[in-house]
Amino acid sequence: MSMISGAGPGVERDDPQRAGRLPLQRARAAQADEADPDVTIEMGPAEKAEYAAALGEFGVPGTGSDALGGYGSVGGYDSVGGYEEPEYADESEPGPGAAPVAASGRFAGAERFDRPDHLDAGPRPGPARLEDETEEEADQESDAPRFRTFESALAAREQAELEARCRAAAEEDPEAASLLGSLLLRRGDLDEAEIHLRRAAAAGLRAGANNLGVLLHQRGHRDEAAEWWREAAVAGSAPAAHALGLHLRDRGDEPGAEYWLRQAAEQGHTGGAYAYADLLEHQRDGAHAEQWFRAAADAGHREGAYRLGRLLEARGEAAEAEPWLRQAAARGHAGAALRLGVQLERSGEREEAARWYRQSAQGGEPRAACALGFLLRDGGDEVGAADWWREAADAGDGNAANALGALHAAWGEPGMAEQWYRTALAAGDHNGAFNLGLLCAAEGREAQAEQWYRQAAYAGHRDASNALAVMLFQRGDTPGAEPWFSKAAEAGSVDAAFNLGILYAGRGDQHDAQEWYARAAAGGHAEAALQLAVAKERRGDLTSAAVRYRQAAEGGSAEAAFRLAVLLERAAEDRFEGEVERWYAAAAEAGHNRAQVRVGVRAAERGDTGTAEHWYRRAAEGGSRSAAFNLGLLLAREGSEAEAMLWYTRAADTGHGRAALRLGLIAARRGDLVQARAWCTRAAEDGPQDVSERAARLLEALRADLSA
Repeated sequence: MSMISGAGPGVERDDPQRAGRLPLQRARAAQADEADPDVTIEMGPAEKAEYAAALGEFGVPGTGSDALGGYGSVGGYDSVGGYEEPEYADESEPGPGAAPVAASGRFAGAERFDRPDHLDAGPRPGPARLEDETEEEADQESDAPRFRTFESALAAREQAELEARCRAAAEEDPEAASLLGSLLLRRGDLDEAEIHLRRAAAAGLRAGANNLGVLLHQRGHRDEAAEWWREAAVAGSAPAAHALGLHLRDRGDEPGAEYWLRQAAEQGHTGGAYAYADLLEHQRDGAHAEQWFRAAADAGHREGAYRLGRLLEARGEAAEAEPWLRQAAARGHAGAALRLGVQLERSGEREEAARWYRQSAQGGEPRAACALGFLLRDGGDEVGAADWWREAADAGDGNAANALGALHAAWGEPGMAEQWYRTALAAGDHNGAFNLGLLCAAEGREAQAEQWYRQAAYAGHRDASNALAVMLFQRGDTPGAEPWFSKAAEAGSVDAAFNLGILYAGRGDQHDAQEWYARAAAGGHAEAALQLAVAKERRGDLTSAAVRYRQAAEGGSAEAAFRLAVLLERAAEDRFEGEVERWYAAAAEAGHNRAQVRVGVRAAERGDTGTAEHWYRRAAEGGSRSAAFNLGLLLAREGSEAEAMLWYTRAADTGHGRAALRLGLIAARRGDLVQARAWCTRAAEDGPQDVSERAARLLEALRADLSA
């Protein structure tokens, strides 16, 4: 019967370069907050003109030409000092994916990080939030401002003068009230800002209505905020349409959200384009989602570029996705840097992949730290890999904790391995329980191993289900093993499908056994294909047998390669000769003794005694008595009688009748009749029949000589 598949433990080896590495950090609070919707503070045309004139040459810190179109993203300033366009974008990093599962018998989590195929776009955006400035700007606008340059001091003075003029005119001029309200709102003086913004909104100023909505939203009065946004949006405010669309979407009104987000997007509002694309993708309208993600990305929207790249990747267009991922990664998007690293690693650009993994990890993405660990491990730097895995594991990455456990197990440190496997399990990665089972089984702690396997198996871990079934099957509990084999097989474990075949074959149920072997073979299980081939050969279906033998041989089965070569050799057709040589050689190189003997015989037949001796010797040293006998014959013909006797003796001692008969003949020729009789007796007992008959005749002659 075939061996149970997937029963034994295993650990891969592990690791990375540490040069220039910074510790893994959590993303800045400001970056994390970009996951919330941004609401735009807006100015009317007259306000823009007055504001621009008042600012003069130097301008107000934190504004630029784009700011005159409305304060952009309240989520933070861009790199050139002006507010960005509002982005409702989910700028947070992708949510955790399922850790890859190892094949049964290998420590799960020790395999390549493949995983970024399962990365998603991250948590869906949360409720709207208004955010004011970065920490640096907060310092500049503290109660005791520190003016670092003449320009910033002059700009502050100009802004103060503008505010004074607006205050003087606010009672009579709604546009001045609107501008003053926006200045106060930006500064965080909500109480006074509300008075002026309500005055401006009541006068029908679009910017005042929008900014009043921003203020009310910040204070938690979302329904009233939506009313003012609607008034501003109807009047043509793209920021208000964007904010209203987000509000409606979060209330579950997708048709309304779609209408207003589209209005914002079509007016060129970057955040609106992104949010509209996000909604379309949620509605599974990929083609239109791509259009608007592209519009947002073209306008410099970081999350839009990332989402466009992911959408293209999902369609299998990796080359088209790369520049968008690169754009987002260059702007500090940790998820994009991770995906870009994965792409580059797959294309063999390991150094650049490591750079992006490192950037992503330092941006707070633990999966990037985990991926960098695998990259370094594969390069031979296990210590560096362990460092990055530790960083990722400390940040809650179960895959990294499992990899650390496997590494410590390979280093002969089972205590540390167990600690990290427990850490992985605590992080919600059930590979940890499976690996703990493997570790306990390797140390002979069968009861504990069974407990860990059961925990992982009940959590749906298919390889743990198979390992538990193997344990039960080997102790004779076939009824207990069968449902776990079935569960694992139905979940896609080819090892379990093969093992079910063994279980049914042991019961004599060949029909079901063949069915499970076929399922396992379809999944690439070489030994299952071999079982199918043997059954077909026994039934005389040699053509189908050859197909299955070839499948198994190509899957790495040395026995299948040998049997295929024998089958083709028996066909005695010249067209198969090359394949016969190929498969005998493949099996011989894989250590198959009978194949090694056969390669030696074929070499001897064509006069290549050197090759014949090489293969006979390898097979004989591997325990083949036929090879030992053949090697003895070859050496004897070459005059090495003494060494030939050693190999004859080794073969005869393992029950080779022909070797025993030859030793008897040699002893008789030397006159050692007692020894000759002893070897002939063994030859008669060991056979085969023709040898036994010859040995019996020689024994009669020896008895006559001994009695004479």
